[in-house]
Amino acid sequence: MSRLLLDTHLLLWAVGEPKKLPPGARKRIADSEVFVSAASIWEVSIKAALGKLRADPAELLAEIEPAGFSLLPITGEHAAAVARLPAVHNDPFDRMLVAQAKTEPLLLLTNDSLLVGYGDCVELVRQGPRRK
Repeated sequence: MSRLLLDTHLLLWAVGEPKKLPPGARKRIADSEVFVSAASIWEVSIKAALGKLRADPAELLAEIEPAGFSLLPITGEHAAAVARLPAVHNDPFDRMLVAQAKTEPLLLLTNDSLLVGYGDCVELVRQGPRRK
């Protein structure tokens, strides 16, 4: 069984708008052990407070377990691993997700093509077609 880490976008899609995920990604998530980083909840909290995102971090947190996902805390080992990452991406949340994926190990699913530069711990998922 695969062990996956969802990035923040894919988490929001998976729990709120699953049709945005391509069918292959939905199946992969359904057939895998899926983790959600505390960094994603933190990112949603900050972006919601700044008005950049319409989401309730407490509701998102409450949806993790019913979705069949596990919460992955941020450890000191994860934080230290960020320093060893090349400067492929500047976003601190995404860098933490990559560090967690490398440390655990997990496969990070993302829709951010820049993160592919971190190697085989990252897999790009494209948004599915919009249906009317």
